[in-house]
Amino acid sequence: MTDMYAHVSVRILEKEYQVACPANERTDLLDSAELLNAKMREIRDSGKVVGLDRIAVMAALNMANEMLRTKAKDEALGTSLAPRLKVLNERVESILGNQQLEL
Repeated sequence: MTDMYAHVSVRILEKEYQVACPANERTDLLDSAELLNAKMREIRDSGKVVGLDRIAVMAALNMANEMLRTKAKDEALGTSLAPRLKVLNERVESILGNQQLEL
């Protein structure tokens, strides 16, 4: 490994994992591990799922579902804003088109 990579130790459900990642992504990796640990603890503490593998799969499914819902909301927002942005852009262009700009 070069200096461009960081060796990071993360703890998830009382188990230590050593992970290598690009040095500039170290903070993101730590934040991701913290979020994953929290989700897995929540599932484990509910008592409905037993076994580390099953807890991990349930956490991954829940997080993937949240990601897809967020992506769908972002796409819907982009779709609903596109016509408004087009109208605003046309207004700005028409106003600027009627004026001479001096630089």
